[in-house]
Amino acid sequence: MTEWAAKARRGDDDAFARLADSCKERLYRIAFAYLRNEPDALEAVQETVCRAYMKIGKLKEPEYFLTWITRILLNYCADERKRRIRAGNELADYDAVVWDQGADPDLQAAITGLEPKYRRIVVLMYFEGYTLTEIARILEIPDGTVKTRLHKALSELRRHLGEGEWTHA
Repeated sequence: MTEWAAKARRGDDDAFARLADSCKERLYRIAFAYLRNEPDALEAVQETVCRAYMKIGKLKEPEYFLTWITRILLNYCADERKRRIRAGNELADYDAVVWDQGADPDLQAAITGLEPKYRRIVVLMYFEGYTLTEIARILEIPDGTVKTRLHKALSELRRHLGEGEWTHA
C-alpha cells in the first residue's frame, strides 16, 4: 500500500485507483456505522475517494494513507450528520453505531451509551482494528489522549456490564 501511495502522490492514477479499491470496504463499514444507511454510506465513500484524489499531493507520509483517508471520511461523515441535524432530519445522537444482527444487546447498549468521544475510539479500535497510534492520527489528538479515553471507555463499559478486568490488544 505504501508503494501505491507514493506513486499516487506523484500523479499515478492507476496506483490511486488500486489504493482506493483496497480500502473501500473498510471505509464503507465506518461510513455505514456513522450514517446508518447504504445510500449515504456509499455517497460518503465516493466523496471521500474524490476528496482524497484531489488532495493526494498533500499526503506527507505514504505509509499513513489509510489513516489519512479515514480521517477524510470521518470529517465528511461528521459534516453530513451536522447538516442533517440542522435540517431537522436526524436526532443529535452523534457517532451512533449500527449493529449486526445477533450482536450482544447488553454490549450494544453499553457502547451506545458511551459519550461520542469514547465511543468513537472503541469503534475504531475494536470494530475496525486500528491501533492507538492510528486512532490518534485519524482523530488528530495525542496518543496519550487516545489511551486516556480508551481507559475511561473500558472502565465505563466494565461498570455498565458488571464484569471483571478487561485488557486491550
